[in-house]
Amino acid sequence: MATTPSFDDTGLSEPVASELLRTHGPNELPQARPRSVWRIAAEVVREPMLQLLIAAGLIYLVLGDVAEALALLAFVVLSLSISLVQETRTERVMEALRDLSSPRALVIRDGRRRRVAGREVVPGDLIVLAEGDRVPADAVLCEAHELHTDESLLTGESVPVRKQACPPETWPQVDECAPGGDDLPWVYSGALVVRGQGLAQVRHTGAQTQIGRIGQALSQLETTPSALQRQTRQWVRAFAVVGVALSLGVALLYAYVRGDVLAAVLAGITLAMSMLPQEFPLILTVFMAMGAWRIAHQRVLVRRASAIETLGSATVLCTDKTGTLTQNRMTVAALQVGDQAWSAGSPVLPETFHAVLEYAILASQRDPFDPMEKAFWDLAESHLTEQDREHLHPDWTLAHAYALSPDLLAMSHVWQRPSHRSHVVAAKGAPEAVADLCHLPEARIAEIRLQVEALAAQGLRVLGVARGVLRGHEPGADWPAIQHDLDFEFLGLVGLMDPLRPSVVDAVQMCRQAGIRVAMITGDYPATALAIAAQAGLDTAGGALRGEEIAALSDEALRERVRHTAVFARVTPEQKWRIVRACQANGAVVAMTGDGVNDAPSLKAADIGVAMGARGTDVAREAASLVLLDDDFGAIAQAVRLGRRINDNLRKGMAFVLAVHVPIAGLSLLPLLFGLPLLFVPVHIAFLELIIDPVCSVVFEAEPEEGDVMQRPPRPPSAPLLSADLLWGSMLQGGLVMGVIGGFYMWLLAVATPEAAARTAAFVALVGANVALIVSNRSVGNHLLESLRRPNRALWTMLGVTAALLSLVLGLPALRALFQFQPLTADLAAQAAGVAVVTLALLEVLKALRLRWEARLRR
Repeated sequence: MATTPSFDDTGLSEPVASELLRTHGPNELPQARPRSVWRIAAEVVREPMLQLLIAAGLIYLVLGDVAEALALLAFVVLSLSISLVQETRTERVMEALRDLSSPRALVIRDGRRRRVAGREVVPGDLIVLAEGDRVPADAVLCEAHELHTDESLLTGESVPVRKQACPPETWPQVDECAPGGDDLPWVYSGALVVRGQGLAQVRHTGAQTQIGRIGQALSQLETTPSALQRQTRQWVRAFAVVGVALSLGVALLYAYVRGDVLAAVLAGITLAMSMLPQEFPLILTVFMAMGAWRIAHQRVLVRRASAIETLGSATVLCTDKTGTLTQNRMTVAALQVGDQAWSAGSPVLPETFHAVLEYAILASQRDPFDPMEKAFWDLAESHLTEQDREHLHPDWTLAHAYALSPDLLAMSHVWQRPSHRSHVVAAKGAPEAVADLCHLPEARIAEIRLQVEALAAQGLRVLGVARGVLRGHEPGADWPAIQHDLDFEFLGLVGLMDPLRPSVVDAVQMCRQAGIRVAMITGDYPATALAIAAQAGLDTAGGALRGEEIAALSDEALRERVRHTAVFARVTPEQKWRIVRACQANGAVVAMTGDGVNDAPSLKAADIGVAMGARGTDVAREAASLVLLDDDFGAIAQAVRLGRRINDNLRKGMAFVLAVHVPIAGLSLLPLLFGLPLLFVPVHIAFLELIIDPVCSVVFEAEPEEGDVMQRPPRPPSAPLLSADLLWGSMLQGGLVMGVIGGFYMWLLAVATPEAAARTAAFVALVGANVALIVSNRSVGNHLLESLRRPNRALWTMLGVTAALLSLVLGLPALRALFQFQPLTADLAAQAAGVAVVTLALLEVLKALRLRWEARLRR
């Protein structure tokens, strides 16, 4: 058993926790080792492009051309180095994201509650458990209030088990016991708290926990490929099949016409290299990893890469109110007792309102974490005298608790008073639920309803407070089964203010401009929901649809209502699922926020489940695709913006890869068909691929967003990776470049330019044309000057590197001979540059024609 510090209700100090973390290691299951450099290298070497380069090098060795063979080997090493840098960078990003995604735990350290990553929990930590939490480590309970956990992950039994605390002084003697069975003092890592609350001291972490000893099933779950990954693989396979078939045909044709078998094989390898779009998987990997990292900088954690793909298609965003649209920093703004009212501007709290505050506090936790309960204590601290604070009863003991439930939106605490046989009961909750507990007459309920509506119209969250006395309860006897079995007296109402987050109004406006409907789903009173929705800028024309109305509607009727309603009030978590399904049945792509255990079904049902990172339960986080680390609605809007940018740039990169491979493949094939000197040999393709890989994966990933990224409608979710428009547009671009460069090469040969000089000029012109393709594809809707003004440091870095490499190839005699080039004359250099400029101009004309055609279609 791990050695733990003696019990102290202030928890561990941070220095002690840090030392224990260093000694025991992170609290996580053993994971597959990160990919080493050698493993990444082995995976890269298996890429078809590198294998073709190696095969070409071997053929040159057979032919006795050692210099060419060594050059190709150098390109293998260089390509391998670039791939290693990109892959290791991606690994570092994914490792950082894994650190962010570690489950959170609420611990007590230095006497204060704070949330830490689950991997930072150490033996001896005091952990606070509440309904919906995933237990972060094996621990012994010192406090338990109606605590039940689901240990099915360990036992296979789905029935929750009841937990019972043991006094802290007996902890060192508590022996470890196996999971399963009621009234045990142990809670286990991976178990889910399904009811109640507790405080426990950690005994075992990581591999020493029960789940760590049983196995590593959770860390070995395989993920299915996303839609983009599947489409990418299909395209690569298709190109590979076509490329191999054409290469075999060309090799056979070359051997038959020219009679040189080895040269024929080299020609076939050259064509295969020119046609293989190996960049597709690389683009997808880099874009998804870097996209997740960019989104994480907006304090949004991506748990599933498919969410990045879906963000650009979201059409409906369903959000909570408290803590998401609002700051979740509540203050008591008003109290109502009968006909008398108190507002927060008053410096004095009259005696009339003391009982409401007293019992609101008694119905809360002693050491509150919930913002509403903190607000009650803050009011007591600021408005009650020392003598009045005796009514807060620090000497009373909590004997029993009735939790909030979907059937009754109220909770009660039963308190044992010193030297009294009777128990005092305090209740708080939804005003109508508390009024129901008090069995009030209809006239009084109607009066309370009017008071609630008046407070709610001010945007306040309204709670009812009641008190009761339980007499004659014998020690050890069962408590009344439900709260309705108790007698209550209605005391009054509490109105709490929770101001909007500063970013909400702009974020809602941004979403509406982007064609995304924002709907608010809350358990709050309808008038409160409508007031907050109006402040946030939501569409309130459709009024508020209440949970009881939803329950009465058929699925078809609900589908019609959600088309025109943006505010849903008094909604239960189960009804959230129906709202999501109704929106989806209308063809919407739904993003849904949630934080509770019962929100998990709706989060899973949504196209994009968004869990709260600060106040959300572990169950909600596990069911979600995204986690808001700060619970801020503005972060969702920024994530949508980034998702659209990633989708745009991904397709720009794919379009460039397609376009650039057309002239490379075409110019490899055309000389064979027309009996001209070969323009390319494998070393030329290797050089071009060396440029293409970083351009498409780094330059386009870093490309700034389009100016209209949040002014255009969402992308249809069924839109393929390579749409027909993108495919034909890329083929047209590539065909144009191939025609210009091919025509230039043939003209040079026709005017008796030496073969090596013609090859050099055509190759330089092709590199320039590829730069033109980059510039033209940087922006879909902007013209040349606007594109050049868009900042992208990665672009200029890559252009500088390309120019430097090309200068080396042209300037060093050894490299010139290797590439079968000769020094360019000023005249040929000017012609090559002119061809590149003409190519850029023609690409811009083609873009302008396409934009004009699309505008005509939109009319």
